[in-house]
Amino acid sequence: QVQLVESGGGLVQAGGSLRLSCAASGRIFSINVMGWYRQAPGKQRELVATITSGGTTNCEESVKGRFTIARDNAKTTMYLQMNSLKPEDTAVYYCNAHVRLIGGENVQVWGQGTLVTVSA
Repeated sequence: QVQLVESGGGLVQAGGSLRLSCAASGRIFSINVMGWYRQAPGKQRELVATITSGGTTNCEESVKGRFTIARDNAKTTMYLQMNSLKPEDTAVYYCNAHVRLIGGENVQVWGQGTLVTVSA
């Protein structure tokens, strides 16, 4: 009913930058909170950053000052600008959204993930 498609991952050297995008489509009435999560090899999935429909953002401590989360005016596309990347940022990054569908049902949706690899 709702699809989240991520893009922008890749291989970058330490200190470099990448910009991830997440585009939502489907039977969307509105999207409340959107967020980025990541899962490194052998570790649990962890929250990176969130943004509400009103634009309030929250970033995990280890990425504050380096990563910036944003949404477009239509509020169906989300971005994660990642600067000063470190090898420990290497992970699969997942997009997440809390969506109200046309018809009133509330669902939580995940993207398929995009791999970010930071070389030393």
